[in-house]
Amino acid sequence: MSLELTPVQAVACCSPLAREPLSLPDAEGIAPLLKALADPVRLRLMSMVASHEGGEACVCDLNDAFELSQPTISHHLKILHEVGLLDREKRGVWVYYRARTEALQNLAALIGGQAA
Repeated sequence: MSLELTPVQAVACCSPLAREPLSLPDAEGIAPLLKALADPVRLRLMSMVASHEGGEACVCDLNDAFELSQPTISHHLKILHEVGLLDREKRGVWVYYRARTEALQNLAALIGGQAA
């Protein structure tokens, strides 16, 4: 039985791209994270949550920035959560999202060539 890494764990395990080539399993493990960020709406949401006052944002804080329905925004946030880029916490009727800064730092190290 092989241990499957989440995309965030796969990024944390890899050497920077400029240091050595990625193996096929590492590339396959990291691709979902990059695919999640490749969507313009999700990239904006990630930026908005990460830069929001207090480091977290509620769906109610994000809706007005998009011409999308609240369920669509929630769907995009769910994808970012599922790949490990966002943590979420339900408080009453609202869900609050917080950027996983260690995941972003590991991704930056992978792409930027710095050791994580």
